[in-house]
Amino acid sequence: MIISPMATGNGAFVVHKILEQQLNDYRVFPYHPLKTLFPPLLFGIGRHNRADLIHTTPDYAWFHARAGVPMVLTFHNFVLDAFMKAYSSRLQTIHYQTDLRWFTRQAVRKANVITAVSRFTANLAKQELGLENIQVIYNGVDENRFYPNRPQATTGQPVKVLFSGNLTLRKGAQWLNAIAERLNPNVRIFYTVGLRNNNAFKLSDKLQSLGSIRHQDMPEIYNQMDLLLFPTVREGFGLSVAEAMACGLPVVATDCSALPELIDEGRGGFLCPMGDVDYFAEKINQLADSLSLRRLMGDYNRDKIEQAFTLKVMVENYRNLFEELSGRQS
Repeated sequence: MIISPMATGNGAFVVHKILEQQLNDYRVFPYHPLKTLFPPLLFGIGRHNRADLIHTTPDYAWFHARAGVPMVLTFHNFVLDAFMKAYSSRLQTIHYQTDLRWFTRQAVRKANVITAVSRFTANLAKQELGLENIQVIYNGVDENRFYPNRPQATTGQPVKVLFSGNLTLRKGAQWLNAIAERLNPNVRIFYTVGLRNNNAFKLSDKLQSLGSIRHQDMPEIYNQMDLLLFPTVREGFGLSVAEAMACGLPVVATDCSALPELIDEGRGGFLCPMGDVDYFAEKINQLADSLSLRRLMGDYNRDKIEQAFTLKVMVENYRNLFEELSGRQS
């Protein structure tokens, strides 16, 4: 059995749950992120189950390691990224004050294989930790669940913009009000409250909450929208972006981290300077004014997901990795 101890409430957890659904011998053992405030609490997670292989994230993998059991680490983001500290939540700030660097280095030493979900994330880990071999396995989207399925839009209808993610500094929630103020009267931003259901920001009446949406219900939400707004500060991959692209939405996002690996500027959307609310609003308004441009970019994005970022490709890459590692150990 492959066991995967994972903190809940983030995109990495979603990806590992998808692997659990796709691989018969893969099981996720979830735990609340607050447990990381006292990491020794993590020692017991999943230990009552036999493990042939462990697959988890690097930050606290040291507590999940077992003698003689191979371990695969996946960087869904780079946990030691100094840039991120200025954009951390209270819990994340405490998280960074633990011996995170020591924990991560110990985990990396114990790992048999290290992967990352983007070239950007892999390069960060290589530079900061002196690693050489990191295999990039992009996250994948189930294109049979996430696909264009919206009523035919017509010119003159209100334009719906989606912000999907936790309402945090890291996701760029601090800029939503300013962007909304600059949009055309026929444009409205709808937002989810994210997996952790936390709202650290008071958002204006120009933004409408959709509440907390289960991941399995997100295809319907994407198909009610006209484009995705993603003003993030840092992104290990950008799962929400890939899902929106699979549903045929154009994307207006920050030009940073892994997002240029997903979004082709001017073809599938627009990449904006970080925090430049005027530029974000300009590009949203440009898309709002052109139904044909939204369709063109949305079709391009759907094609790109089908070619490079499908669930099948992701699962097969992990399956091959796990089988190869198991064969190596036998």
